[in-house]
Amino acid sequence: MEKVKSAHQLYFSRDHEMVRKAVREFIRKEIQPNLDEWEENGSAPLHEIFKKLGDLGFLGIRYDPAYGGQGLDYWYELAFLEELGHIQGLGLPVAIAVQTHMATPAIDEFGSEYLKETYLRPAIAGEMVSSIAVTEPGAGSDVSALLTTAVRDGNSYVINGSKTYITNGTQADFLTLLARTSDDPGYHSFSLFVVPTNLPGFQVSKKLDKLGMRSSDTAELFFDNVRVPAENLIGREGEGFIYQMQQFQHERFSAIPPGYIVARDIIDITVGHLKDRVVFGKPLIKRQVLQHRLTAWLTEIECLKQFTYHIVRMKMAGLDATREITMGKLKAARLLQDVAAGCIQMYGGLGFMNEMLITRYYRDARIISVGGGADEVMCEVLAGMEGY
Repeated sequence: MEKVKSAHQLYFSRDHEMVRKAVREFIRKEIQPNLDEWEENGSAPLHEIFKKLGDLGFLGIRYDPAYGGQGLDYWYELAFLEELGHIQGLGLPVAIAVQTHMATPAIDEFGSEYLKETYLRPAIAGEMVSSIAVTEPGAGSDVSALLTTAVRDGNSYVINGSKTYITNGTQADFLTLLARTSDDPGYHSFSLFVVPTNLPGFQVSKKLDKLGMRSSDTAELFFDNVRVPAENLIGREGEGFIYQMQQFQHERFSAIPPGYIVARDIIDITVGHLKDRVVFGKPLIKRQVLQHRLTAWLTEIECLKQFTYHIVRMKMAGLDATREITMGKLKAARLLQDVAAGCIQMYGGLGFMNEMLITRYYRDARIISVGGGADEVMCEVLAGMEGY
């Protein structure tokens, strides 16, 4: 039996590490050299990036090989998500996670063979860019308040309404869209659809200008009598809300590993600055107050990482990890913002300059407390699970 030389080997095998190394090399060669330009442009060429990711098998790590996936376990997925966290900005990791953890899980779990062959397979191959279309101008965290409608008309559904804050929205070839299919009260009035973006009546009404995640395009979308074939319904009519709640667990989990990875990277670049910055005759890193703040954050980061590994163990055992994923997403969002805000303070005036990487991290960190369910929603979910 091979002797374990590090705690890392308790969880990841050589095969897992081979995938990790391949993702790391892809990021080093294909993403990092171009990231500043994409941030400046306000978007990245997703079709080009996703095709390369698809060719390497990274967009379908856990999906069935019958549709081009790799059929691998949750530890491979975790290694992939951790490496995405090392991209120097959250825009690209979120854009990729939309493809792997937000727009495609419901198709994989509940979609017909037709939908899997027509949309899941090319998404896994990186031949199509996907997007998740749930949020509306008047309904975000309160999904039950959605107003976009899908009315059955013969062999089609006619969709009317709008969606906003849609990541990948200006480049998506198809959307996984939640719409109201009944005026009845309750959660069985919504359905999920795969909506191709080349249909008449679909329009990208605006590309949004965001505080952060600037390398990731985000859009408002408009639907004017968009006629979608009935066969593009995912699963059963009226069950879309339930499907989306399950899909949220994939989305929320995908935010946790980048949370602790980015937090650690922020600390590492900040420590480099503190070692170089001499104030009152000695490097700032020698200030006890800064040492204590940094090491306290490192402790929280390690706790979150180990909690994430516990979640993966639960998923591997087939257990329901909704409670733990909700806690992890809440903690990752708050910890990342705490670290980003604290470290930018340690840069002083330099941290206020947009040319500094710390400012990008500071701006990007804000989204995790909002996207995929706001912190307050996570607390509400947990309160309900605790019977409060």
